[in-house]
Amino acid sequence: MHAVVASAVHVATESLVNAKDKPVDQDTNIVAGWTALWIFVALIVAVGLIGWALTRSLRTADRAKAAGVYGDEPVADPADADDEAGPEGHASR
Repeated sequence: MHAVVASAVHVATESLVNAKDKPVDQDTNIVAGWTALWIFVALIVAVGLIGWALTRSLRTADRAKAAGVYGDEPVADPADADDEAGPEGHASR
């Protein structure tokens, strides 16, 4: 069994090594260009904007919770709501 596996690995490796020696046709050699770079930059900016909007929304929801909008007991001072928060930012129960 070991000889069969070793032979298969040898044949696969040999074909990969020999494939590297073949010349590459420049018409089919496609590489990423400037368009891909700008798409990548746009995606990074989009993720940043989504993160900013999420953070803003969560802060608004936290202020609303402190004000008692969701049926919780209103906190007298919104700064006190941060003091009651646990290590993960959630109120301890």
